[in-house]
Amino acid sequence: MPLHKYPPAIWDTLKLKEGIYARLPEHFLRSLKAKQKPCAVHWKPHGLKFKLNSTSGQRERVQDVAVVPYFPPQANKGLWGGEGWIVGYRYANNDKLSTRYKKIWKPQLFSRKLYSEILDKTFTITVTMRTLDLIDAAYGFDFYILKTPKEDLNSKFGMDLKRAMLLRLASRDPNLHPNDQSKRQQIYDKYKGFEIQKEEAEWVGLTLAEAVEKQRQLEKKVFLIFTFL
Repeated sequence: MPLHKYPPAIWDTLKLKEGIYARLPEHFLRSLKAKQKPCAVHWKPHGLKFKLNSTSGQRERVQDVAVVPYFPPQANKGLWGGEGWIVGYRYANNDKLSTRYKKIWKPQLFSRKLYSEILDKTFTITVTMRTLDLIDAAYGFDFYILKTPKEDLNSKFGMDLKRAMLLRLASRDPNLHPNDQSKRQQIYDKYKGFEIQKEEAEWVGLTLAEAVEKQRQLEKKVFLIFTFL
């Protein structure tokens, strides 16, 4: 398909309709297309279309203007809870008639050890205070990772954790607490509401490039099997 005939904004969508991209699993393609807006973190929606002017009493239209943060590469290695860098301006001496200077507000980061029941492993992760609050609100680290959509996790590391958790739940891996069957069963029952098929869990959190390479390896394996039959 000659992409130069179409606007660049739709190139990614068109690319998925041909070649190896079109042969990717349907559930993975759906996950690429089903994009939802992340939760408002650095701004608060009005929730109203109109409001009354306190001075004139006239009804005025209200517009929600989202504050879109910038996420540096290191955000993919931690769990920032949706927080990012905010680029704005400040005025010298707080005087709006003075020269304004560009300023970047960055979230305060902490290194914390967080334990996963499903993976039976402790991770040292860079987090924000909002992340810790969200983990508490979700009643645990594993629940937070499994419940949070990819748009709100906004972290490659977080999605890799989710895939590993889902794979273990799907396979009911006996290597989890091998000497304590009761405890292992208790953990699997605790998170059984998040179980999906192993064939689907293997694709969760993969980038498009990773998914294409995975599909290429699968097709190569099938080709070799039929070649030696």
